[in-house]
Amino acid sequence: MLPDPDFDPPPFDRPTPAEEAVAVRRRDQREFLSLLMARVRDAYVRKPHWVDGGADLVSVCREMSAHGLGSALVRDGERVGIFTTTDLRDALLRAEPPNALAVREVARFELISVAPDAEVFEALLLMLRHRVHRVVVRERESEGGAIVGVLSQLDLMSFVSNHSHLIALQIQQAADPAELKVAALQMDALVALLHGSGIRIEIICSLVRELNRQLFARLWAMLAPPQLVANSCLIVMGSEGRGEQVLKTDQDNALLLRDGFEMPGLATITEDFTAALIDFGYPRCPGNIMLSNPLWCQPLAGFRQTLRGWLFGAEPDGAMNLAIFLDAAVVAGDAGLLQQARAFVDETLVDNDAFFARFAAAADQFSEPAVGWWSRLVGLRERDEPSFDLKKLGIFPVVHGVRALALQHHVAALGTTARLQALAESHHLDASLARDLTEALHCLMRARLDNQLRQRNAGQPIDNLVQLSTLGTLERDGLKDTLTIIRRFRQHLRQVYRLDAM
Repeated sequence: MLPDPDFDPPPFDRPTPAEEAVAVRRRDQREFLSLLMARVRDAYVRKPHWVDGGADLVSVCREMSAHGLGSALVRDGERVGIFTTTDLRDALLRAEPPNALAVREVARFELISVAPDAEVFEALLLMLRHRVHRVVVRERESEGGAIVGVLSQLDLMSFVSNHSHLIALQIQQAADPAELKVAALQMDALVALLHGSGIRIEIICSLVRELNRQLFARLWAMLAPPQLVANSCLIVMGSEGRGEQVLKTDQDNALLLRDGFEMPGLATITEDFTAALIDFGYPRCPGNIMLSNPLWCQPLAGFRQTLRGWLFGAEPDGAMNLAIFLDAAVVAGDAGLLQQARAFVDETLVDNDAFFARFAAAADQFSEPAVGWWSRLVGLRERDEPSFDLKKLGIFPVVHGVRALALQHHVAALGTTARLQALAESHHLDASLARDLTEALHCLMRARLDNQLRQRNAGQPIDNLVQLSTLGTLERDGLKDTLTIIRRFRQHLRQVYRLDAM
């Protein structure tokens, strides 16, 4: 008997709309995870098309047009470069006619390359970090280092459609703050998708860092006149500067101005920047550490005096402000201004062991939970349920203790993991402790993101307090192990800086 084409199955055989939505979300997560973990060789890598460095631009463009290409690799003696349509645009502004200009004169010979066996995510991150639309796919040096092709952003977009790269493209192509806001508002959802798909927390942080800085730079270019951009340095600080902020929590930014430069209407521009970020979902900093605050928008000479006050004055917030500044990273403008401000701190603190001890002591300021805390986790009642401050008792002691060691030993890296690696390599920190601290930090960052996503989904304010009853057995054990590592680190700081004698 043939099935009746008009037969409608009973409702109880069909998934509900909510079940369908969950199934679609899980399918998308699995697909996204498999795409990110795929290898570069699995994407569409275009075979290399070579031209001679002495060929003129008209001949090269004719050849590229015949093959339907937007780029070509350039051989010029021992050098290998790349020529793209963007380079052609810039070449047309030169005085020489294109038919008299050799491609070697306009090609770029500092290639950004990725290995064929690298994850697709690594190629995406390279494009975001270096703000390029193509990377060269090259075998590893141990395998000969041969160039096997070119991976373009457009081809990568075709491979990983409708995900993080679209946010980067929206940022690049945004014509006004309203279009930038559309990109910004998608970032927390991207974080949730990445985290739910099992992507490592350090990879999520790297992606968020690159997207945030591109967004901030694009917004600044929209609001600040070119002369202001050229005579200033826009920086982000704190967890954003270290590349360790995931969800939008607060703003920590500043503007250093070139000495002698004056900009009419500067206060309006900085207020507009702060207001736009708030509109994009980046909350106002509770401590007002934003470039709309005159304290964080100064000429270099004035900021040096402010730094001197934080170093040696009695201002209550001085040490905190200095700590936040030590994590500063450039977003736009003249990076030399930040380098000079940071050099001033290093030069002022030469052989100042007393300052380093006072500064490091902040890592030991918060009390750990009572010994019997963990034994009360079974059978807790809601009214007396304990909570744990992941930042104060976990993340902050690691971040600030490592920051103090990095300051003393002139470590230029900003991220806590990178600082730990540098300190271990220079033998200023035991390698095993550095490794344990890295794992502990990542554990805490994952726990904080879990908790904040849970709070957001429940419509609760986002903070660093985790209710211990929400943790599974493995999570509790991991937190206990993490606290043990942090306790060891605190003891190390006490010994190095003789904090017990202070």
